[in-house]
Amino acid sequence: MMTIKDLEKVQKTFQEAGQDYQLELESGKIIIVGPSDIVSSEIGVIFIWLLANWVYPRRLGRIFDSAGGFILPDANLTAPDVSFVRAARLRQSPRYFGELVPDLVVEIKSQSDHIKPLEKKILNFIALGAQVGILIDPDEETVTVYRQEGEPIVLVNGDNLTVTELFPGWQLPISELWPPIFTEAETQA
Repeated sequence: MMTIKDLEKVQKTFQEAGQDYQLELESGKIIIVGPSDIVSSEIGVIFIWLLANWVYPRRLGRIFDSAGGFILPDANLTAPDVSFVRAARLRQSPRYFGELVPDLVVEIKSQSDHIKPLEKKILNFIALGAQVGILIDPDEETVTVYRQEGEPIVLVNGDNLTVTELFPGWQLPISELWPPIFTEAETQA
């Protein structure tokens, strides 16, 4: 059984060798997380940008990208693609991993990902206390919202994502998540 201290040693060894892999700890096993494809990465940037424009002016909390790791109560260390923690729960970010369960977790399916492990990861966060989990599937252009109560809700283009329990008044049209396709005229500018 590996511990977070073991993971930190492995990470340091990788870094000294010039390898900058993202590592997670799941049930005592170190998991090497590969890079995302660029569509998934761009969706993450778009989501963070649109959410941050709502969250930060209102001082609602903190948003983290896929490099922001959290030590969970089950002793796992993991990093959602996007996460949010309310200001009341994290008044100042530590210079270490977050030692709490985020209020919101978002996973974005990469080309090589399978849906079931991503659902399992989100459901684990929900079981540990996350209020909302979101699974974004660029292949199907769907957004599935998981909450502590009720069945998952699948949103498609034409729908709006709302997370009223964390961001009252915020809404995100699903169609705005997908990377734009630039016209030839736009690329000539």
